[in-house]
Amino acid sequence: MKLSKKAEYAMRALLSMARDTDTSTFGIQDIATRERIPLKFLEQILLALKNGGLLRSKRGVGGGYQFQKTPSRITLGEVVTIIDGPFEPITCASPEKHGGSCDCGITGGCGLGQTFSLLKQQVDGWMNATTLAQVLEREKRAAMSFDI
Repeated sequence: MKLSKKAEYAMRALLSMARDTDTSTFGIQDIATRERIPLKFLEQILLALKNGGLLRSKRGVGGGYQFQKTPSRITLGEVVTIIDGPFEPITCASPEKHGGSCDCGITGGCGLGQTFSLLKQQVDGWMNATTLAQVLEREKRAAMSFDI
């Protein structure tokens, strides 16, 4: 299971913005250059994050994107769900979405579906508990451990 490149870019863009505490409005070109994200792709990503309620845009000179929510309130789960949709390793992991049965026809979910349902719960729990601020804190700790 791998996150899409689009979700990875979305997280990298948001982290880039969150690192720069001196700036409140971020230009798309600056983020694209700093994070090496194709500009047209980043435009689509930031628009999706805006529509998802994580960012707001400012027009005109000095315009760009601003956080709608603080990085301490934005979870990785929110970002991934906005960009890729909910995490669903197999359709049987969420039988309630599919009429209560797996593709195999077992009502209530087969063993495989029940097993992947547990994985889905663990991944969702971790993703929804991990914020951008926590990711940045890990980054700072890692940088400090190499400075002597």
